[in-house]
Amino acid sequence: MSETDHTHNPALQSWVESANAADAEFPIQNLPFGRFRNAADAPWRIGIAIGDQVLDLQRAGLITHADMNGLMALAPPQRRALRSAISQGLARSSDRQAAWQAALLPMAGVQLGLPCHIGDYTDFYVGIHHATAVGKLFRPDNPLLPNYKWVPIGYHGRASTIQASGHAFARPSAQLKGPQDDAPRLAPTQRLDYELELGLFIGRPNAQGTPITIDEAEDHVFGVALFNDWSARDVQAWEYQPLGPFLSKNFASTVSPWIVTMEALAPFRKPFVRPAGDPQPLPYLDSALNRAQGAIDIDLEVWLQTAAMREAGLAAERIASSNFADAAYWTAAQLVAHHTVNGCSLNPGDLFGSGTLSGSLPEQAGSLLELSAGGKQAITLRNGEQRTFLQDGDTVTLRGRCTRDGWRSIGFGACAGSVLAR
Repeated sequence: MSETDHTHNPALQSWVESANAADAEFPIQNLPFGRFRNAADAPWRIGIAIGDQVLDLQRAGLITHADMNGLMALAPPQRRALRSAISQGLARSSDRQAAWQAALLPMAGVQLGLPCHIGDYTDFYVGIHHATAVGKLFRPDNPLLPNYKWVPIGYHGRASTIQASGHAFARPSAQLKGPQDDAPRLAPTQRLDYELELGLFIGRPNAQGTPITIDEAEDHVFGVALFNDWSARDVQAWEYQPLGPFLSKNFASTVSPWIVTMEALAPFRKPFVRPAGDPQPLPYLDSALNRAQGAIDIDLEVWLQTAAMREAGLAAERIASSNFADAAYWTAAQLVAHHTVNGCSLNPGDLFGSGTLSGSLPEQAGSLLELSAGGKQAITLRNGEQRTFLQDGDTVTLRGRCTRDGWRSIGFGACAGSVLAR
């Protein structure tokens, strides 16, 4: 696991003045990676977010290619060396300032895309409060299935429909069947939902047949982004047995365009502790290092703006908040170790969704399914509108931030998506 070094110094400032603002998501202590281009037909380039600017790493002479997946496969010492070089070059009074000015572009003037090529996508179910709340809707006396506290539950999703923040998608149609219906019908979903998640991006690969040990696992994780795994709950209820989600999940997912590296997250690690009375992980999912600092302290928020709010000039409203360390029953290292224990190979750019990250309180729910108690209790917005599930024209934005006394706060940028009418 990454340790803090000179790049995390809270007193460090940048010659990019916007990065020094107290509320900046991308101060010099962050330095997340992503891809950008100047025009729709231009090739993607690799950039670093710094304040409200993007540093073109090729133009700055830091890399010689635009292969983001290749960069993500660097060994940890090489990643740390690149981070150090970027930090030193962007630091106030750096002798690189004059040369790098030409490699700096306003973030508002470029198109941000998927941060890398996503080859495979696995969605996990690490949010124990979400699993419990949803389980209670269907099994009030036994919300968690017997395997939940032993196995990091997951399923393989669809990478082809993952899009970067800012995209819109049409309300999906699929088979629906209510409890009173004699037969299913093909129709647009009426119970469209968001899911507040994090995405873990794999960096270093492993050979097929070679499991990754838990103490090596985070060497294979490049970093973290925000992730929204949109869900059609009525489709899901009809199709999920016996093999799990299918059309209820594969129509759209949204990821934020910046990957906050594991190195940047070093100051925000926390001990990973199982609740008293819960079973301890099997040996391949347990280590002293994972127990000491396996959790990551990330505050998460969900914001909703309806079409009526937008037309009236009203800003989005925060409808939920939670925290990754409090919500997750399994750590990043445990997910990697479990995913590969059977010999499965991972590749640079593979994406792990965390699953919905709800807190223990009702207002910390990471989905409308929970906030509305399965559609039975509508939430009321400030303008008087109500929601049980998403309506056409709604825009959902996820935000994340790491804050700890004595360290510089860092953010993740926006993960926003909008629902279009079918």
